[in-house]
Amino acid sequence: MKKGTLLNSDLSYAIASLGHTQTLTIGDAGLPVSLNVEKIDLAVTQGVPSFIEVLDAVLSEFCVEEIILADEIVEASPELHSKILERFPETKLVYVQHEEFKLLSDQSIAVVRTGETTPYANIILRSGVTF
Repeated sequence: MKKGTLLNSDLSYAIASLGHTQTLTIGDAGLPVSLNVEKIDLAVTQGVPSFIEVLDAVLSEFCVEEIILADEIVEASPELHSKILERFPETKLVYVQHEEFKLLSDQSIAVVRTGETTPYANIILRSGVTF
């Protein structure tokens, strides 16, 4: 059995498969996922698992060099926005319009669906390198 925080095998595989600059998207329960992108559906019910719980589990194994957020999160969900920024104090941050965010998420290796229902609870994580 795997030892560590992240136990979901599909999510662990997706992270292990990422190369430098490739992306992984973590989204809320309503983020559309293209048929061309792997969807790792973790949603059980509204709020379960939460966006932050999934983000923290992913960050336990994933080296991030850049994050992309929809700029709408700043006004629509300031508390969640603040929690995200706390986790990335020295990481490059890019804001885009939500419509562009959805197009960018289509380029991710996978989109992870959470049970989160907070507006704009979505993030694209760009893979860094550990060496």
